[in-house]
Amino acid sequence: MDTRKLNKFTACGGCIAKLPQGLLKDAVANIPAFNDPDLLVGFDTSDDGAVYRLQDDLAVIQTLDFFPPMVNDPYLFGKIAAANALSDIYAMGGQVKTALNIVCFPENEDPAILGEILRGGAEKVKEAGGVLCGGHSINDKEPKYGLSVTGVVHPDRIMHNNRCQLGDRILLTKPLGVGMVTSSYKAGAASRESYEQAVDGMQTLNKYAFDIAARYRIHSCTDVTGFGFLGHLNEMVTSNYSIRVDSRQVLYIPEAWRLAEEFLITGGGQKNRSFLQAKVGFYNVPPAMEEILFDPQTSGGLLISVAADDAAALLEELNTLTLASCMVGEVVERADHNIVVDG
Repeated sequence: MDTRKLNKFTACGGCIAKLPQGLLKDAVANIPAFNDPDLLVGFDTSDDGAVYRLQDDLAVIQTLDFFPPMVNDPYLFGKIAAANALSDIYAMGGQVKTALNIVCFPENEDPAILGEILRGGAEKVKEAGGVLCGGHSINDKEPKYGLSVTGVVHPDRIMHNNRCQLGDRILLTKPLGVGMVTSSYKAGAASRESYEQAVDGMQTLNKYAFDIAARYRIHSCTDVTGFGFLGHLNEMVTSNYSIRVDSRQVLYIPEAWRLAEEFLITGGGQKNRSFLQAKVGFYNVPPAMEEILFDPQTSGGLLISVAADDAAALLEELNTLTLASCMVGEVVERADHNIVVDG
C-alpha cells in the first residue's frame, strides 16, 4: 500500500484544523440552555466532555473528536486520532467504556487505506479498556477520522477544567511543539527525529498519566489540543484567580525552537494568539517560546492542577512514564491577565 496517499488529501491536519475559539464561542452563544439537574457538565464551561448523572454514584461522559490526517501512515493516523478522542474521558476523570467510529473517506480510493485507519483506531480503544461498537461513514474527498466515546465517572470525582485552588501547581504531561514539527516535517523542514518524537507523544494515551494523578489531590484537569497550551490553560482560569507560568520549565520538542525562530509556524497558532492576546501577559519571554506556547497540539498532554504539597511527588511519579512531564506554573491571586508568563 502506498501510504503517501494520505499526504495528498489535506494541507491542514490534526487539531490544527479546529475552528478558532472566538468563532466557536460566538456560534454557541445563542444555543438555548438545557435546565436538567442531571446535566452536570454541558458546553457552557468549554470543558472536555459532557457529563450526565444516571444515578447517585454513576454518571456518563460523552465526547467526540475527529480531524483530517497529519501523518502519512493511515494506521498511525488511526491511532493518533483515537488517542486524541479518548483523551477527553481521562481529562474528565473517567474510564473509557465504548466508542463509535466517525469516518469521512473518498469512495473512489483504496479501501485498504481506510482499513488501516480503522485498525489503528480499534487498537487504541482496546488499549484504553473500551469496546468499539460500530460507527458512521460518509463519502468525502478529504479523509477524516475520529471517535465518539462514552465513559463513566462517579459524580463526586468529575474533573472539571476550572476548579483550580490558590496555591495549586500546574503540571503538563507531554512536551509541546507537535503542531510546528508535524507541519514542518510535511514540508521537508523538520528532522525525522523530531517527527518521531511528535508521533510518540501523539499516539500515547493520557490514561497512564491520569491513573497516576488520580492518586493525588488534583483539583482540575484538561488536555492540550488545538487551542494550544495557553488556550487550554486559559479555560482553567476563573475570575477568582490567575495562573502564573514559568516558561523556562515548559518542555518541548527541541527542534520546535528553531522552527519558531524561522517562523515555520502554523495558522492555528496565530489564531490562538489572536484570541488570547488580551488574556495573556508576557514578561521577558523569547518570541520563539511564545510561539511554542500558542502552538496547536494534536493528542497533547494533560494540564493538571494539583495541591502544592503533592506536586513534587506527583511529578516524580509521572516521570517514571516514557514521556517527560514538567511543573509549569502556579495558581495565584487574581492579576491583570488570566495568565502571566515569565521568561
